[in-house]
Amino acid sequence: MKIVTLSQLPEEGVSHDPGIKKRVMLRNGDLPYITNFSQATFASGQTVTPHAHDDMAEVFFVETGQGIIWIDGEAHTLTDGVCIAVEPGETHELKNTGESPLVLTYFGVKV
Repeated sequence: MKIVTLSQLPEEGVSHDPGIKKRVMLRNGDLPYITNFSQATFASGQTVTPHAHDDMAEVFFVETGQGIIWIDGEAHTLTDGVCIAVEPGETHELKNTGESPLVLTYFGVKV
C-alpha cells in the first residue's frame, strides 16, 4: 500500500521539459505496468517538445485549463474533463493555449 497527498509532494521538472513542473504520486516500480502517475501544471503558453515513447502508452486527463495536444501532427483540443490516450510510438506535443494554468493528471503504462 502507498498513500500520498498531492499537496505534500515536491515539484520536479518533467524529464524532457524541466520548465514544466509535476508532482509524482506513483513512480516506476510502485505498481506493475505503471511507469508514473503524476500531475503537471503548464503556465500560459508553455509547450512540451514533440516526443514519443516506444515502451509505454500515456493517458492524459485535463483537470482544468485549455490547450492543444498534437498526436502525430493532428491537433486535439484540451478542456476540462477531456481524457486522451496516446499509443506507444505516437509523437505528441502539448501546449497551454489559455491564460490560466493547464493542469493535467496523467499516467504511463508499460507495453
